[in-house]
Amino acid sequence: MSVETNGSIPTPELEKLKLENGEGDQGPASPTPSTPKTPTGASPMDYTSAFKAFSKFGDTKSDGKHITLSQSDKWMKQAKVIDGKKITTTDTGIYFKKLKSLKVTLDDYNKFLEDLAKNKKVEVEDIKAKLASCGTPGVTGVTPSKAAATVDRLTDTSKYTGSHKQRFDESGKGKGIAGRKDLPDSSGYVSGYQNKDTYGKK
Repeated sequence: MSVETNGSIPTPELEKLKLENGEGDQGPASPTPSTPKTPTGASPMDYTSAFKAFSKFGDTKSDGKHITLSQSDKWMKQAKVIDGKKITTTDTGIYFKKLKSLKVTLDDYNKFLEDLAKNKKVEVEDIKAKLASCGTPGVTGVTPSKAAATVDRLTDTSKYTGSHKQRFDESGKGKGIAGRKDLPDSSGYVSGYQNKDTYGKK
């Protein structure tokens, strides 16, 4: 069965040839991303939605209408507005404190951004664009491997000394209260006796 180039049953070789020539992705069947992705992989949201999201971050009781300095700093770090050179957390702290409130509304936050942008000689719209496109609040800068190594070191009972060493058996399992308190031995043997429970086993 011969198939023409405009036929409805393309052969695998023809498909491969079309893809190499850049024609394969023009058909209606090819999937095209409908929305551009942000650096964090989340769908983009607008500045106001991002404000609400970050004002609720770390505060379960927040209504999304007020944001704190720490939430703002978290937002700006994720959006790379705070880069440690041009804008630092010291800068944000100075201009945020001018609002004389621990939590500020969106209107006050806009004033804070304008003040910050004017003094740091950057465009306020650029800051807002970065804040809007950074995605939903996420945990950034955490290195699980480092944390795991610290936990492993702290829970390695072979490195314990003194009275702490007595709280664990050879396998590293905790002895419970026996490791914390000197319990009286009521077995009838003298303390330090080496041949305990060996009577009659010869």
